[in-house]
Order: sequence, then structure tokens, then C-alpha cells
Amino acid sequence: MDFKGSDTIPGPRTEDQLPHTAEAAVKIVIVGGFGVGKTTMVGSVSEIRPLTTEETMTQAGIGVDDNFGSDSKTATTVAMDFGRISITDQLVLYLFGTPGQERFWFLWNGLFEGALGAVVLIDTRRLEVSFDVIGRLEERGVPFVVAVNSFPDAPNYPVDDLRTALDLDPEIPIVECDVRRRASSRDVLMTLMRFLHSLAMSGALR
Repeated sequence: MDFKGSDTIPGPRTEDQLPHTAEAAVKIVIVGGFGVGKTTMVGSVSEIRPLTTEETMTQAGIGVDDNFGSDSKTATTVAMDFGRISITDQLVLYLFGTPGQERFWFLWNGLFEGALGAVVLIDTRRLEVSFDVIGRLEERGVPFVVAVNSFPDAPNYPVDDLRTALDLDPEIPIVECDVRRRASSRDVLMTLMRFLHSLAMSGALR
């Protein structure tokens, strides 16, 4: 490509540039089963135009992908979602949403590299899809919080029952959220940051 003359290589949009006050950046992963709201969460909370890798679902996925509870969903993430949010003038979070369909889980290893913590999004209509997700985080030693995404027809369980069903340690936070709302998604991330801070203060975070 010839960039001679007046041609220039376009840089990032002004609104996408990293704030000059930023001193620390933290990588966070948003994980969960298919259709739990990972792409929606990254898109709703990101202060920059999010990067998504959604592709239209085709007949090839029939019998392979578990779409129960998400029958109206027509697209799926095949690599990752990416966004950014400034928690303070100095602290920036880079958000990586993982693909939910099990056939794309081989990509998770790379996305987990360097992650300080994770948000596990769950749908109470399909708690069983969260078991392997949580197991993978525990195997890699990635601290996480659990966020229960609000779906209109989803059952509402007491927190203690959810903790028992998911076999979670008592200190792991469980919060309710509506990932369509920026404030709600931001509250989840703030819960994660407070949890990570408590682990660091106790010496449990390495």
C-alpha cells in the first residue's frame, strides 16, 4: 500500500485513546456458557467501541451446540470480545469476553494468560453449564466473582442455594446484575476489584 503524498495511516479515534492519566492496566476475563450475556456485558460497559467476533449461527451447529434457553439467539462469539473501562483516572480494565460454546473453549487458555481476575456470568435456567467454566478457573488459579444475569423467565434462587449448587467457597462474591445496563455491569467489575484487593491484602493473591 502506498502512503506517499497526503495519505496517512489512521490512528485510534480520539475517544478510543488511553487516558493520559492511566498508570495501571488490569486484564479481566468475562466467562460463562453460551448465551449468558458476555458480549452484551462487554458492549454495555466499555468506554470504547467494543471489538466483537460474532458470527451468524448456521445449520452446522445443530446437534453440536447446546442452545437451550437461547433459541432466539442468531449469532455467537467465535474468538473473543474486547472492551475497556476506566475505573479511576489511574486504573484501566481491559475486558476480554470468552466464547461460550464448548467447541471454542480451546481459545480460553490464551485469553486467561495474564488475567488478574474473572467474572463468571450465569443463567439460573442453565446452572449446569457453569460447572466446567468454574472448574477451569479454579484449575488455573484465577480469582473470580459470580454474577447472576437477570433473565425475565429465570428462577430466582437464594444466594446460599446458588453457592451450594455451584460448590463455591464462602468468600467468593455472588451478585445479581442486568448486563444490559452499564451501571449494573460496572458494579460487577467493582465487586471483582474489591475482591481482588481483599485477596492481595490477605496475601492470597500472587
